[in-house]
Amino acid sequence: MSESDEGDGQDLRDTVKRLEATVTALEARLARLEGTGAARSPLPPPAVAPPPAAPERRDLEAHLGTYWLSRLGIVALIIGIAYLITYRFGELGVLARVGAGYLLSAGLGAFGLWLARRHELFGRIVFGGGLALAYFVTYALHFIPAVRVIDSQALALVLLAGFVVAIVTIAHRMQSETVAGIALFLGLHTGMLSDITAFTLLSTTLLAAGALFFLVRNRWVIVPLSSLVAVYSTHVVWAVRTGHMAPGAPEDDRLFLSLGFLALYFLLFSVALLARPRDLPLRASLAFPLLNWAGLVSLGAFEVSQEQDSHLFAFLLIVALAQGVAAAVARLQRAPVALTHAYLALAAVTLALAMPARYEDVALVAAWTVTGLVAGLAARGVGSPVLRGVGVLILFVALAACEWGTPGRLTLLAGLVVAFVLVERGGTVRVPGLPEPGARTLFTAVCAVGAGLSLVALVGARMSAGLVTLGWVIAAFLLFGVGFAVRERWYRLAALAVLGLALVRLVLVDVARLPPDQRVLTFILLGVMLLVVSFTYTRLRDRRG
Repeated sequence: MSESDEGDGQDLRDTVKRLEATVTALEARLARLEGTGAARSPLPPPAVAPPPAAPERRDLEAHLGTYWLSRLGIVALIIGIAYLITYRFGELGVLARVGAGYLLSAGLGAFGLWLARRHELFGRIVFGGGLALAYFVTYALHFIPAVRVIDSQALALVLLAGFVVAIVTIAHRMQSETVAGIALFLGLHTGMLSDITAFTLLSTTLLAAGALFFLVRNRWVIVPLSSLVAVYSTHVVWAVRTGHMAPGAPEDDRLFLSLGFLALYFLLFSVALLARPRDLPLRASLAFPLLNWAGLVSLGAFEVSQEQDSHLFAFLLIVALAQGVAAAVARLQRAPVALTHAYLALAAVTLALAMPARYEDVALVAAWTVTGLVAGLAARGVGSPVLRGVGVLILFVALAACEWGTPGRLTLLAGLVVAFVLVERGGTVRVPGLPEPGARTLFTAVCAVGAGLSLVALVGARMSAGLVTLGWVIAAFLLFGVGFAVRERWYRLAALAVLGLALVRLVLVDVARLPPDQRVLTFILLGVMLLVVSFTYTRLRDRRG
């Protein structure tokens, strides 16, 4: 053994001795610490982590009994008391009407607070019903003729506004979405039990403003969404009862008043949403513009078409412009990208809905084609896959509207082919949740189908009844040309599909029915085109090789 090996062995033995001395010292210290107790207790067994508890399954019966029955019960109770006030309180004196109504609401509210000590959620539901009943009593003191005590409309609206502020303040201090939802929901719907006038809509607007406070301040969603539905529902009821709002007023004034309320609803909910758009869940932030747009467009279009059908186009253009402005504000507010895209898509859909109000036949198909093309190309600039999808959908609507008897059909179909190709060539737009290649493939396939159908219809319109198959072959040949020109295989696959259908028709139908001359022409041209396409594929393969 060398001297270096012996030195290494000695160092190792010294290290082991130091380790043994350290362990001995630690054991002696541990013995002293344990000796301070009366007896040395054995070490407890290592704790075993309990298995994760299985997720608790919701009991449907218990959920229905506790959640839904309580809410349905308070709704039925408040509506029943509201009918009692409407039909029976007129028999009482002035002070009795006021006192009995507020006494009922105060008793119900106090009972709810007492219940909340033991059953908080159930008690708050009853308390919210008491607030709603007090609001209805205040509403009835002027707006229900049989119970009327207050003659001044301005004073009645001031009282209602003050009561809405009180509901909002109480619910906000309690931090109870249940109280806010029950009180505002019932307040919105009890007003529908009487004749709906302009002041009824003003009162519902006040309640909606109170609900929107919770959207802006507390970022609660259910209360404002239910208020949005209730506000437009109240307007629907008024639209059915056309004689009660502004009775005796000229039709123009009545229409202006109705559209003014609809514009006010749209503005209120849009401003509340766009004030702090990043704090809301994505689904909720998308539900607001969609429901707001649906209410505005459906009710506004109904009102305008009932009174002045000639103004429908202008109304829808204004709505489309409003959606575009909302999209711009959403972008400035750094809202979720999906919200901006939703506003842009709704603007494009509104433009498409406006076209039939102004154009017909050829002009309508051309207008839809231009709308779809502009929407599809604009989607590239803003990076919106939703807008581009809407653009393609509008192009398909234009293709479906281009009937066989439409004058200028060839020009329209040629424009649709170009539009489909241009929108598809607009570039890749990333779809959230879908890999970029998959999104690109799906979108390209849809555009290729649209271009293929447009080409088939274009060529078929120039062919006689006996040369339909030949028209399909020519359309497939042109589609191959597009696919080779833009270097996109989906156009070529669509061409292969059209060619396959043409071959099937040729074998099953044309061989037996075509006259000899047409049969000769069809087969010769088919063979030439197939050889040309095959030769093109061969050259491409050789170049790649």
